Amino acid sequence: MKTFGVLDHLEPKKVFKYFEILTKIPHGSYNCKAVSDFCVDFAKKRGLFVIQDDHYNVIIKKEASPSCAHKPALILQGHLDMVCQKDQGSPVDFTKDALELQIDGDFVSAKGTTLGGDDGIAVAYCLALLDDDSILHPPLEVVFTTEEEVGMEGATALDTSVLEGKYLLNIDSEEEGILLAGCAGGTTVKVSLPLKYKEMQGSLCRVSITGLLGGHSGTEIDKNRANAHILMGRLLCCVKGIHISRIYGALEQKDNAIPNECYAELICEDREAIEEAAAKLLQHFKEQFQGTDDGMEVRLEFSEMEKRDCLTQDAQDAVLYFLNHTPNGIHTMSRDIEGLVESSLNLGILKMDGEEISFSFGVRSSAPFYKEELAGCLESLARKLNGSYERVNDYPAWEYKKDSVLRDVFLKAYRQMYGKEMKVEMIHAGLECGIFASRIEGLDIVSFGPDIFDIHTTGERLSVPSVKRTWELLLKIIEEFP
Repeated sequence: MKTFGVLDHLEPKKVFKYFEILTKIPHGSYNCKAVSDFCVDFAKKRGLFVIQDDHYNVIIKKEASPSCAHKPALILQGHLDMVCQKDQGSPVDFTKDALELQIDGDFVSAKGTTLGGDDGIAVAYCLALLDDDSILHPPLEVVFTTEEEVGMEGATALDTSVLEGKYLLNIDSEEEGILLAGCAGGTTVKVSLPLKYKEMQGSLCRVSITGLLGGHSGTEIDKNRANAHILMGRLLCCVKGIHISRIYGALEQKDNAIPNECYAELICEDREAIEEAAAKLLQHFKEQFQGTDDGMEVRLEFSEMEKRDCLTQDAQDAVLYFLNHTPNGIHTMSRDIEGLVESSLNLGILKMDGEEISFSFGVRSSAPFYKEELAGCLESLARKLNGSYERVNDYPAWEYKKDSVLRDVFLKAYRQMYGKEMKVEMIHAGLECGIFASRIEGLDIVSFGPDIFDIHTTGERLSVPSVKRTWELLLKIIEEFP
């Protein structure tokens, strides 16, 4: 089986060459040293200025073409880390194995795993650009950050003082033909509640809620998709005579992902009562989420009598109170931009670990006031239930600017190339643009990219024609950059 050179025949050749190289270097979040070292070595071999910091962020500078020396510096930015998800039974070890690429028509994907198109394609564009001296260009400052997928930690730690450019192209969008001009800020909030146990005996019931669609808690929070953790809380709150032994989410959980499954193990006093309640609630859930989560399943599996350590009544009441009273989903919609979510939160991680249960939320808002309001609400719930509250990974919003030279250049170029208008949108998700905007005064930013479908899932696909068109647009932007 061919394991390298799978993409050799695809255009643009250099872009796909470097993209394929990246898929052979493990580069999941917190495992970016090897790919960072590759980028550093790439720059040194070409005599380019390069810096690598302790977080494995990389900055590469290339002097302007002689005819473009009068132009201002242009920053191009993407992130090195990818989301690592795989199908059950896949033998791939993301810490050491290469991805197995495959082509299906106009799409590139990886067999049984995520592809890393987000944001490997940005890195590939930049390397291809740096490797081609025939392209006329202004001074280029290429920035590769790390740990974007787990809280933008690399960008947060980056020393931007070495950057001279006042124009930044972020290549971390997933829909061709859309130019992003603003994004939400956010924070991660973790609430932990203390637990106490007592031994109980009875019939063991395993409850599973599966088959939900899930999705990204920023870009897909407006689609009314069910949150499996919230549904489990609603279900267990409606059943009498149960004693919770365990409640937990999927093996792989992220606070920025809408959870699509949740599990509980109970000692139950009345099997028929829980079966009746589950059937009734499943019907209610299916009606509530018709059209969004039609594959939802609630299953009960019973076993013989056994003894289990279960939550005390007070501890159980606190857990269920929290799950049934916490805010979740959309909080406010923008009054200025139709259809844009202004603020939201998502309960993405639920874990029971010994003497505590923890709930981790991704909180987002384009208005700082609402970010603080939602975080404060979670803090109040934690205090009411004698729990603890922790807030980490704060990142700022990228605010829309009325005047943008970069945006005007993109809109003009796109109109000339395709005879139609490029859409300008804001996104209810976090981008590193907000961090750069807060660090570099007067920075003019746009975010764009080719079509990437089903990102962060094993169905992730990269559109080959879209990669080519986006590359051509990028070259035109660089050519016409003032």
